[in-house]
Amino acid sequence: MSPTAIRGIFDVLSLSSVLILLVIGMAIIVGMMKVFNMCQGELVLLGAVTAFLCGKYLGNLWIGIFLAPIVVGLFGLLLERTIIHRFYVNPQGALLATFAIGLVMRESLRTRMSTQSSPVDAPIQSSINIGGASLPIWRIIIMVVTLLLALAIGFVLLKTNLGMKVRATLDNPDLISVSGISTKWMYAGTYAVGSALSGFAGAMIVPLQTLYPNLGYDNLILMFIAVMIGGLGQFSGPLAGAALIAVPGAILGQFISPVTGQILVVFLAIIFMRFRPVGIFQRGR
Repeated sequence: MSPTAIRGIFDVLSLSSVLILLVIGMAIIVGMMKVFNMCQGELVLLGAVTAFLCGKYLGNLWIGIFLAPIVVGLFGLLLERTIIHRFYVNPQGALLATFAIGLVMRESLRTRMSTQSSPVDAPIQSSINIGGASLPIWRIIIMVVTLLLALAIGFVLLKTNLGMKVRATLDNPDLISVSGISTKWMYAGTYAVGSALSGFAGAMIVPLQTLYPNLGYDNLILMFIAVMIGGLGQFSGPLAGAALIAVPGAILGQFISPVTGQILVVFLAIIFMRFRPVGIFQRGR
């Protein structure tokens, strides 16, 4: 296989893993909790900012990658307890409230940045040579981490007692509350975990995309499309949806401009949702 082909396949897998990593947190908050969280992109941004600040002032991006899910998870918990929980029965209100929160977060960063964007160096900048193609190790790490993270969360949700309680709470909160489980804190904890995962994703991808105010917002549309294609009410669907739009998008990006490729992917996704409005794995009437 030629180095060009190896690099092309690697780029497809790498770009796909980045989108799947971004979607993991949204798969929990939007996919499972069915909260249309328009500030999901800003949770990614907050994780990226945390990593950037640790890299700049502590000189160690690894610390930022470790702290990002903690910082964003705590922020998500605060957000859920003060604002989000009021809109579980009002999806339109949640949409507007989270859009406003995201706007405030995004513009607050914009006013504080001295430049339009700030590059962030990956903690590992070396590459490995496979078949004559130079492949960045940091992208390989993201691919491996994405796979392991998705498998670990899937295992917890499907095979553990905690996961069964979470799924039961989100499916039928009234019934679960009768059994003595605190649905209030189950919802809050689930939202916090989804937020933490988005923060972790932001910290991991910021060396690839640089830090700029629209970092999360620019990825938000594709993240939502992935959830819609995958279907609501489950964790695995949005991840499959992310793969379905990321792979053709990355392949098209090899031959046409990235913007044109993204437009075509969105167009194809709209056609898909026209015929499968309930998502990949769910059955319509």
